[in-house]
Amino acid sequence: METLGWLEILGRMALRFAPVWAGLALVLGAGFALRGRLGLAGRLFGNGIGLAGLTIVLFWLLTALFADLIATHDPLAQLSGLKNAAPGSPAPGSAYPFYLLGGDSLARDSFSRMVAGARRVLAIAPAATLCAMAVGVLLGLPAGYVGGRLDAALSFLANLVLAFPVILLFYLLVTPEIRETALPRTFAALLFLFPLVFLLLLWHSRYRTRARPWAVGMIPILGLGLWMWSGLALDADPLGVWRLEPGLLTVFVAVVFVNAPTAFRIVRGLALDLRARDYVAAARTRGEGPWFIMLWEILPNARGPLIVDACLRVGYTTILLGTLGFFGLGVSPESPDWGSTINDGRRFLAIYPHAAVVPALALMSLVLGLNLLADALREESLHD
Repeated sequence: METLGWLEILGRMALRFAPVWAGLALVLGAGFALRGRLGLAGRLFGNGIGLAGLTIVLFWLLTALFADLIATHDPLAQLSGLKNAAPGSPAPGSAYPFYLLGGDSLARDSFSRMVAGARRVLAIAPAATLCAMAVGVLLGLPAGYVGGRLDAALSFLANLVLAFPVILLFYLLVTPEIRETALPRTFAALLFLFPLVFLLLLWHSRYRTRARPWAVGMIPILGLGLWMWSGLALDADPLGVWRLEPGLLTVFVAVVFVNAPTAFRIVRGLALDLRARDYVAAARTRGEGPWFIMLWEILPNARGPLIVDACLRVGYTTILLGTLGFFGLGVSPESPDWGSTINDGRRFLAIYPHAAVVPALALMSLVLGLNLLADALREESLHD
């Protein structure tokens, strides 16, 4: 069996990504058809930069979703004789007859590890960003709206974390010595409460005077939220549905802890600016409570900058995860995440570049897409 040429490799890769192409066509087609009803998101379809960024991000999201269908081999499986194999090398006796993008130093398929790495990255970065944003919103809104001693105390704590070098702080949080203590679980138990409390306050402040809608929303939010919290933070889910392995839990907590103070400062600044607006004064006149004003008057009017910041923060988190993987911190050594794969391949970069170049290009393209999307969202949010 002969080695494939580059045109054949690209053709076979395109076929493997068929579920992604179908998903892109469906999502983008529906977006174009409904763009008039989608508000800020709909305007991205008339913005070339935004459409490019959205397409790249959707590509990797769909790749993560359909990773099991796209990958040609088990990303952890080793095939004899394919150590540092060139792209297109035959893989006799395996489920798929070729290593499309070659093999790494342990004879694992680089293409399959790239695809599996997308799932690993996108399972952490967006969720950790949303959790950090929940912390920032729940602490930043009262700091900016109420002010006074509360603002001074919360700002001091945020500045205390921000004063420490981020990379060094990140490094310390994921070292084996810290992981063996109860600190990661303690931080996780605290940080994972913020999204749950945010949703509870959001619903309660809206429907607190209407008993039936209040109960209809609060009961499932509380039940599902506590189930997820107990599984993810305490590893106490009896069904095993919600669970993070210790290494990933530590990385998740570290990402949220590092990002939350910056999110807090952004939300606080927006709340300081918006609390003097007429619609806030009108809500006070109607007798609305502080949390209703913060969550249903101030927060919706701050959505543009927060969405932009969230996109940029996901990209920043993706780079941080790649950096951690590169240094072998927080993840298992055989993990297919892009940072670990780049680190494995860098030792042979001059001779066998494909093992490091493939995940590096994947990481670069995802971050590029997120930055393009954030730029377009910033531009379009100015029109609101």
